[in-house]
Amino acid sequence: MTSTNLKIRIDGSAGSAAPYEQLRAQIADRARSGELPAGYKLPTVRGLAEELGLAANTVAKAYRALEGDGVIETRGRNGTFVAAAEGSSREAAAAAQSYAERAHRLGLTEAEALAAATAALRARYATASP
Repeated sequence: MTSTNLKIRIDGSAGSAAPYEQLRAQIADRARSGELPAGYKLPTVRGLAEELGLAANTVAKAYRALEGDGVIETRGRNGTFVAAAEGSSREAAAAAQSYAERAHRLGLTEAEALAAATAALRARYATASP
């Protein structure tokens, strides 16, 4: 069973992982690699279940696990999307966004803001203990 849009392949042979786990792992891997970019809209549970020949509950279980891991997010009636980032990456992205907004308010050019951030990172990582 293969999904044409997501390039998901479910192996139904004996000894393979449970279908929901295969689905969860493949979506997570594609999201982490950037193959499924942040903001990518995933198919509905029913739509993907039909496409893969799986029960809707199987796809729903995979989506719940992915959402719990922060890989995807559900936006109510708008659908399910690949989340912006995971854990510490999400926090770093939020901090970077705050910095960018502050640098802009201070009147720094993009080059000046980037130079300041680069200098701070170099200084911090040069003194970081292993």
